[in-house]
Amino acid sequence: MELLTQLFTPNEVWGLEAWIDDWFFVIAIGLFIVECLRYVVKKQFTRNFFGDSVANFVTLGMFILIVAVVAATYAGIFLYTYNHFRITDLPLNGWSILCCIVIADLAYYWEHRFLHKNGFGWATHTVHHSSPHFNISVAYRHGPLDWFFPLFFHLPLALLGFHPFIIFLAEIVVQVFQTLLHTETIKKLPRPIEAIFNTPSHHRVHHATNKQYLDKNYAGIFIIWDKMFGTFAQENEPVTYGVYPRLNSVNPLKVFFSGYLTLINRLWHAPTWGYRLNLLVKSPTWAWQQEQKQKK
Repeated sequence: MELLTQLFTPNEVWGLEAWIDDWFFVIAIGLFIVECLRYVVKKQFTRNFFGDSVANFVTLGMFILIVAVVAATYAGIFLYTYNHFRITDLPLNGWSILCCIVIADLAYYWEHRFLHKNGFGWATHTVHHSSPHFNISVAYRHGPLDWFFPLFFHLPLALLGFHPFIIFLAEIVVQVFQTLLHTETIKKLPRPIEAIFNTPSHHRVHHATNKQYLDKNYAGIFIIWDKMFGTFAQENEPVTYGVYPRLNSVNPLKVFFSGYLTLINRLWHAPTWGYRLNLLVKSPTWAWQQEQKQKK
């Protein structure tokens, strides 16, 4: 209880974020090695699996390079908003951190749902979904604009009075929690956990191409958001992973830029400006349906 009321300095919060980010990556690598050994024992460790996993970590490296370029601007926008437009002053303590994590998780739900519902957002998020495999390495499979969209959904937290460093810490906690969900090793967890939290079973549904699973389970930490907003689906049958059309490549550059290259190609060959606008603002399912109609 004392830890929840203890005040932290911004530097201490920043240090905690860096510590979680760095050490959790080490833990994730360890878990990924265990997963690989499991696939070896089951004779499911293929050349494609290995190439896909390498591509996942290469996309992470390219994403980190982009973030390094834009990080100062990104942080500056949050700090400027917090310093000039916040409506209240919230202390930098454990209670604020816990509250911020819950609200950031809700913001993530809506950000994630947004990325699935329009062509411009999907072009970056499709990278994460394009793997036909499902393991810890897929959690690090990033698109080129994955850093851009969180700005709009998490900036309101600075207006509410949460210090930007607490917001960044909350974003990291939401992200690292989801890393553990990218696994087929864990089937189902106890019912109370499955009822409240996002789990590997729930997240497998989210990555599925099965018709009944499409656009379901957007949650970060708490699956209750999906249950509240009508986007929840239970895992009841085996999952097939990937996207339509299939990427069929482990080339990291092709994986990383595939979404926007596809979008640019569609925009270039679009018959009208109205069609181009729809490609940007309507769901990827709409774009796929139009292509199927043209082939008939």
